[in-house]
Formats: sequence, structure tokens, C-alpha cells
Amino acid sequence: MTGLDQQTASIYAPIQTHLDQVDATLAGLCRNDRPELLPLLDHVLNSGGKRIRPAITLLAAAFYPHDPKNPIIMAAAVELLHLAALIHDDTVDDSDLRRGKATVSNQWGKHVAVLFGDYVFATSATFVCDTDNIRVVRRFSETIMELASGELVEVFNAFDPAQARDMYLDRIYRKTASLFCTSAETGSILGGAPEPQIQALKDYGYNIGMAFQIVDDLLDVHGDAAKLGKPVGADLLQGVLTLPTIMLMERYPDDNPIASLFKDPTQDGKVQEILELIKNAGIIEDCYAIIREYSEKASRCLDILPECDARVSLLKLCDYIWERSR
Repeated sequence: MTGLDQQTASIYAPIQTHLDQVDATLAGLCRNDRPELLPLLDHVLNSGGKRIRPAITLLAAAFYPHDPKNPIIMAAAVELLHLAALIHDDTVDDSDLRRGKATVSNQWGKHVAVLFGDYVFATSATFVCDTDNIRVVRRFSETIMELASGELVEVFNAFDPAQARDMYLDRIYRKTASLFCTSAETGSILGGAPEPQIQALKDYGYNIGMAFQIVDDLLDVHGDAAKLGKPVGADLLQGVLTLPTIMLMERYPDDNPIASLFKDPTQDGKVQEILELIKNAGIIEDCYAIIREYSEKASRCLDILPECDARVSLLKLCDYIWERSR
């Protein structure tokens, strides 16, 4: 794992030993596989991610006495599924950079990226099978379907300005929040939680996942390109509407530059004009309020869980996601 900031390290403290085992499991892929794959595996496994999803799996498992073996396996599978989805997303989007590093498709070409993404997907599935829990296997399979359908919906609706907010919310559930749900739900199942607590943790995953994606979408129009590792406004250039741009179209249905940009994405200065409109229309603060709402819903989901270090960490994670947007 890459170096963590102090806040993240504090959140991960109760499960850090198990998270280290997840990293060791992932690193083992580099030692055990074909030599041709080693540069690719090393590239994606050391790409700067903070392992939020596997951390949620391990924290969700930590409320009740359990054998940690299967949650560790599941956490590794969750991270591999996330990495595979990123590889495919970057390939579809023609992205050159991910977290400031060259994407697999940029460095090795699209054909290799597609095949390698498939390989990482398949590897994640073999990990899940090792848990010997059919409920977990089924949920994981459903998540792969949701991730793929979310990406397809995005592709089919690119450069279409007539996208409503409910379509956006469904898309970000599929592309992002579904894996957060699965991280929390499968961790709680493998950790031996009772059914009401499993549902509560699944709901927690949904809400924190929605908040996480809206933060990303807000940063795309209001962030620092150097910190993002990609240009500000990249979604707009890909024809993708996000919450800030949808809000702009809701406020100015007859007079805003988004439809014009989507007709001709080569127009110089049009993206900057849109970003300035978003900034001056109060949309940034409205997005903050929605992120805060999802974060608070996630916190309330934990009310029925036992008091313990894992609960404290999951609450801290809500604050971390919220503060990331500021």
C-alpha cells in the first residue's frame, strides 16, 4: 500500500494488520504469475490507491467474533475488482492518466488493457470462490454486472444533454456505490453479523459510496488538476454529465453552454465557461450539502451496530469522505 495520510491511518488502525495481509496477498500475484504479466500487475497494484473498499470489508467484518481468513480473502477480491473496473474505464474513456500515472491503455495499448482487465476481473472471482460462501459469490457476480451496466449506460448516453438527475443517481450507484455496498455487505456476512446488521452495513456502503462518487464529480469541476492527476473538466470533455453539470442545466434549461459543447467538443474555452458558471451559480455549495446528506445517512446506518473500534472507524470514514470534498 502507498503511504497513508495521518487521518486515513487512524481510520485503518483497527484492521491495519489484516489490511497488510491483503496487500501481501495482492503482492503474491506478482510473484506467482507469468513473467509477462509482472510489469502490468506491479503497475496497477502500486498505483496510489488508498484501499478504501477493502478497508470497509474488513471493518464491516470486525463487529463480531470471526475467523479473519475469509474477510481478508474477500477484501483482496474487492480491491482486484475495483482495479479491473478502473483498467476498463480508462480504456473506454481514452484516459492517459490515472492518479498522475500513465494508464494501462496508454502505456501498453488498448488491446492489452482490455485483456489484462479481463484477467484481473477473473482473478478477483477466483478469490471470492475461495470463501466457499455462495451468498457472497452471488453478490459479487451481481456487482460485476452492475459495474458493467453502469459503464454501458454512461457510454450510450455520452454527449446527450437530456439526462435527468435520477438517471445520474442510478448510474453512479452502478459504477461506484454498488462496490461499496458489496464491500460492506460481504464483510459483514463473512464476519458473522446478524441479518439486521448486515442490511445496516449494506446501507452504510450505499450511502458512503454515493457520497464518494459525488465528491469525485465535484472535484472534476472544482478540483486541482495536479492533485487529481487528470485535467479539471475531464468528464465534460468525455460527454459525461455529473451532478454539478446536471444542476447547471436544471437552473438554466434554455441558456447554458453544455448543449453547445456536446455538439462540438472542440470549442476552445467552452469548458472553462461552464466551470465558471457552476462556480458562480452556487452549485458547489449545493453539491456539498448533498454529499453531507449522504455522509450523515451512512453514519446513522451504524446506530444498531455494537460500540467498538470498527464502528468508530466507519464513522470517521464518513467524515473523511465529506472533508475530501472541501
